[in-house]
Amino acid sequence: MDRFDPIESMARMRHEFGEHGGVNMCIETSTTFTVMDADTMPEIFQGRRGPDTGGCYLYGRHFNPTVYVLGRQMAALEGSEAGYCTASGMGAISATILQLCESGDHVISNNTIYGGTFALFDEFLPRKAGLDISFVDATNLAEVERAFTERTRVLYVESLSNPTLRMANIPALAKMAHDHGARLVVDNTFSPLIVSPIQLGADVVVHSLTKFVNGASDIVAGAVCGTTDFIMSMMDVRCGSLMLLGPTMDPRNAYEISTRLPHLGLRMIEHSLRAGVFAERLDQMGIDVIYPGLERHKDHALFKSLAHPDYGFGGIFCVDLGSVARANEFMELLQNKDRFGFMAVSLGYFETLMSCSGVSTSSELSEEDRKRAGISEGLVRISIGYTGNLEQRWAQFEHALGEMGVARKVT
Repeated sequence: MDRFDPIESMARMRHEFGEHGGVNMCIETSTTFTVMDADTMPEIFQGRRGPDTGGCYLYGRHFNPTVYVLGRQMAALEGSEAGYCTASGMGAISATILQLCESGDHVISNNTIYGGTFALFDEFLPRKAGLDISFVDATNLAEVERAFTERTRVLYVESLSNPTLRMANIPALAKMAHDHGARLVVDNTFSPLIVSPIQLGADVVVHSLTKFVNGASDIVAGAVCGTTDFIMSMMDVRCGSLMLLGPTMDPRNAYEISTRLPHLGLRMIEHSLRAGVFAERLDQMGIDVIYPGLERHKDHALFKSLAHPDYGFGGIFCVDLGSVARANEFMELLQNKDRFGFMAVSLGYFETLMSCSGVSTSSELSEEDRKRAGISEGLVRISIGYTGNLEQRWAQFEHALGEMGVARKVT
């Protein structure tokens, strides 16, 4: 089997020209669509006709031509049969879980995940949908195995855990899930192009397109990639989670994101290059830094065995300042004095974004949950940008470290 190349897969897609032959596709803003034959409409509602079976569209909440193209592009990027794009990453995650599970079913989730997803699993879905959720250390395969029950329908992980950057052993987790009749769902937001979970055995991949894929921190969006049957089940007019819950992506947003996909590879390479340089230098300085590109990282070998080598080890690294107060002091120095990045949540922006995870994007976890997940109080998550000169940016970063009393020159 040839090695899957996500960029080549996208390049092989038929280009979508504009209505009048423009090199860019048109934006279809209609909320409803005309059928020329009255007999066609019942067939659409019954699921016998659609975009791939007669070119028929029904309603903007169901399928929109522009959003549909972006879904196909995301499917090509992930190497899945089909894809569909949503108004947010959380919309993609919640719709996926609700489509795969019935009330009373069981979900196993890694205990180190984005705080919003943790809150969805820990409180919302058990209360509102009657789901039973177990949190485990997904890097401990024996612990994952023990968590399965007869009602387990989903094993959920992030390819790289947020914010601790532990790598999921996707092939092993996929086999375990399938042996128990469950599906493996992987959030690949941190590592687009770098990791291809479906090619490694995952059943469904979800994304927050808001982050690296979009790249400009100006659009909130999500995506679900999987089999054609699964995506179509989510669009079913009677029992489809996407169709009935309505996390619909605006076609203007779909167009904007689509135009940014061609340079995603270039952006990921530069994000990874800079994160790697910073992490190596911090490591040489004896500073507590987490980055999967470091040989001492617990999952370095696993990462190398699963990832595409062309795109590096990702654009995020973490430093541990020991306390929230020290973390805040460091970030304030970087932003307000050295003009290095912004104190802001999110990631994948062309400027550096940094946050103290325990009091921000992981604050939904209790103190006990954060300790179990390995999220220390002073952990600063840094999504490195690519503006300015690398050495200029490093000098700013090093100056802030010096102000904190932890820097020494690295040659």
